[in-house]
Amino acid sequence: MSQKQPLRLTADVLVIGGGPAGAWAAWSAASQGARVILADKGFLGTSGATAPGGTNLLYLPRDPVLREEAVQKRMKGGGYLSEPEWIHRVLDQVYESLELVESWGYPFRRNEEGVPMRDHLQGPEYMKLMRRAVIKAGVRILDQSPALELLTDEHGAGGARGVCRLDDRDWEVRAGAVVIATGGCAFLSKGLGCNVLTGDGLLMAAELGVELSGMEFSRQYAPSAAFGTNTRGRLLNWATYSTEDGTILHSEGPRPHDFLPRMLSQGPVYAVMDKADTPEKRAILRRSHAIFFLPLDRAGLDPFTQRFPLTLRYEGTVRGTGGIRLTGDDCGTTVAGLYAAGDAATRERVTGGQSGGGAFNASWAISSGTWSGKSAAQYALKLGPKALLRELKPAGGAGIVPAASAGGQRADAAELIRAVQAEMFPLHINYFRSEPVLRESLQRLHGLWPLAEALAPSGAGQRVRAREAAALVASARWIHTAALARRETRGMHTLAEYPQADPAMQQRLLVSGLDVIQASFENKEAVPAASSPIPVPIDRAPLHRASLEIRSGSKSEARADSIRNPGASWKEVTRG
Repeated sequence: MSQKQPLRLTADVLVIGGGPAGAWAAWSAASQGARVILADKGFLGTSGATAPGGTNLLYLPRDPVLREEAVQKRMKGGGYLSEPEWIHRVLDQVYESLELVESWGYPFRRNEEGVPMRDHLQGPEYMKLMRRAVIKAGVRILDQSPALELLTDEHGAGGARGVCRLDDRDWEVRAGAVVIATGGCAFLSKGLGCNVLTGDGLLMAAELGVELSGMEFSRQYAPSAAFGTNTRGRLLNWATYSTEDGTILHSEGPRPHDFLPRMLSQGPVYAVMDKADTPEKRAILRRSHAIFFLPLDRAGLDPFTQRFPLTLRYEGTVRGTGGIRLTGDDCGTTVAGLYAAGDAATRERVTGGQSGGGAFNASWAISSGTWSGKSAAQYALKLGPKALLRELKPAGGAGIVPAASAGGQRADAAELIRAVQAEMFPLHINYFRSEPVLRESLQRLHGLWPLAEALAPSGAGQRVRAREAAALVASARWIHTAALARRETRGMHTLAEYPQADPAMQQRLLVSGLDVIQASFENKEAVPAASSPIPVPIDRAPLHRASLEIRSGSKSEARADSIRNPGASWKEVTRG
């Protein structure tokens, strides 16, 4: 812990996270008359997956026919796990919120009649505008101030503690209500803007006993140039794919969803965007997604005439659907005073078991942020000043307080992170899912949890990294546990042994716990006995140090592996 005097603050509402959901939550809470503090791991306006790119939006006019068509399409694509009323709520909220965004000065493009086309937002302009709106609403922003743990008592959540990286001192905010908007978990896969999205909020909520939902729907990888981080792959629709020797893999017609994973599992894949065959088409593509071309231009490649190698970067729950379970329309949780929004919260009620892509996910961030902020403010204002007189205790465990149960074993955060990535990045484990492979991987992940609990960091940077490592281990265990429990194929989840959907499993699957992970369906009675999941206890037997030995292969091997499986240049060579 820092020796400097901690920063101690009070507020009605504390929002943790500074992406779109956090910004909307802070603005919404402040609009209710609440005193609001927002703590962001990065810089509100530039950190997170939205800020560096652009995003489509689920913006439809108030036309009942068009909206009902959108609802039914989403219901089918998501495996009938979403709820029509929630989709309609999002459509209504986004329509209103984007009118606000335009009134704040966002320059939406207009059609020939001059009507604003509010179906797309450029990330840099959007988030810059949101920062201004949040400041104007009176919110106090703590930039570069990651939260490490929640504060709680028998009445629920009451604030959080973290570290100010700018001056290396601790901070503590006591508040009547807390909104977790920390984003999802992308496992440090080097996707653009995702380096701050490590599942911290999921871990903090789980430490208070909150359940997670939809974690099995996280089988999402995005294409990127092998030497880049940009996962905005829509422009690859203009590409021709080929093997290393130039053999064309696909040329015309729609591609199956698993085309690239299947091809990359067999060897290197290259792309050239030769279907944009005129200067006019190429100019339009560059204007529409300028950021897509940055790594290619920096590498000295003309993507319209020269091939470039591809990889797939794991996006986890950022483009999946899983997250903190919401208990009602207010985006509350089972813990009083604790709310969730954006990618940190499950999107199942809106997207079901299929990622919503930019349109649904961005719209969910706006809507859930607005709802959670308003609800948190109303809850805190009702409590009044007495909320700040509570005897709160920190709830953080792994990565903060070393556990005695690790048997003297030690590992550093970097080792743990690489070990988790070795279980989550490979396509043969987490994309082409099968029961025996997932079970073996889950047991190895269980073996990492005591090491996460044993981390004893010092200094701001090490403390943040240790907490991230613990969150990655926890998130991976929840994902694999949920994937094994859902013995069917639905939405984006597949299981080789169960290629069809099971009508009895047309319901949400909940996971909870840290030392022992529990998994159960919401309507337990409808689950066949053979499919009913059971608690998965952690193996507390001593682990050999060799179980975390990781080395890189030769340069040629590492290059080939990085194309086939992101992160696969790190190979686990022994298992204790």
